[in-house]
Amino acid sequence: MRAAFYERNGTARDVLRVGDLETPRAGPGEVRVKLAASGVNPSDVKSRLGSTRKIAFPRVIPHSDGAGVIDEVGDGVPTSRIGQRVWVWNGQWKRPFGTAAESIVLPAAQAVPLPDNVSFEAGACLGIPAMTAVHAVALARAQRGMCLLVSGGAGAVSQYLIQFAKAKGASVITTISSPQKAKAAQEAGADHTIDYKRENVGERVMEITSKCGVDAVIEMDLTANAKLIPNVLRPKGTVIVYGTGPEAALPAAFCLVNSVRLQFFLVYELDTAEREHAIAGISSALNQEKLLNRVAQPIFPLADAASAHEAVEQGTLGNVIITI
Repeated sequence: MRAAFYERNGTARDVLRVGDLETPRAGPGEVRVKLAASGVNPSDVKSRLGSTRKIAFPRVIPHSDGAGVIDEVGDGVPTSRIGQRVWVWNGQWKRPFGTAAESIVLPAAQAVPLPDNVSFEAGACLGIPAMTAVHAVALARAQRGMCLLVSGGAGAVSQYLIQFAKAKGASVITTISSPQKAKAAQEAGADHTIDYKRENVGERVMEITSKCGVDAVIEMDLTANAKLIPNVLRPKGTVIVYGTGPEAALPAAFCLVNSVRLQFFLVYELDTAEREHAIAGISSALNQEKLLNRVAQPIFPLADAASAHEAVEQGTLGNVIITI
């Protein structure tokens, strides 16, 4: 099979190669997916660069997200799954071979049915971004009458956060950095956008909430934004954190006095019940045709995987996708 891979950490142009590797076979409890699309996430780029963790295997096929068709099943998996359209999650988490290839083998539970009306490119957006969003909204206990602040409203995760929070009846304020990104956030359903480069986020949040503050903040970068918490969050509010740098300076006194709930999570490490809840939420939205899956343009061929990684590094709007 053809695959993109790297054998050492470094820049995309320096270390990513595309070549022929042995096609894997499905073992007991596994399925093999003939991939049509592979999603490139910031975590994939950071892993390849070595900024978050050093390469852990002699050879890595990157990317955890993808979509395609099951073409082989192992012992214990119903043969009726052969031919099923699926999207996959955690393809390269704690495993060497991810979705930047013509085929991937993984446990059957990690291949989720994809409705016929959803493209493979859209399916390759779901694993990390949509699962993160569903779980974060659940942790925030979003419901009708609540107001949430979502950081970076044009980002891949935030686009889904806005949609799933709105589906729960909450109102959503989000930060953006350009008119183009404001438009993307509004298309996802955001009620208010705040340009953090040109506006005072705290003042705008208090204006929008009649000086009450938001009920919850869902944060993609606690290191950069922790200082905003006292300016935007109501007493006994919640901060849900799915992304941060190595360290963050917390406004601890404010959090203590105001009984703030601070919850971290890593989407790769959801437990079985949490994962099943996230998958159910995503599947329901897809089946009802209520989910906007923002696929970035252009879509890259596998042979140009390096350009796809560079597009993520440059902050391309939408989910960067490679077609296989």
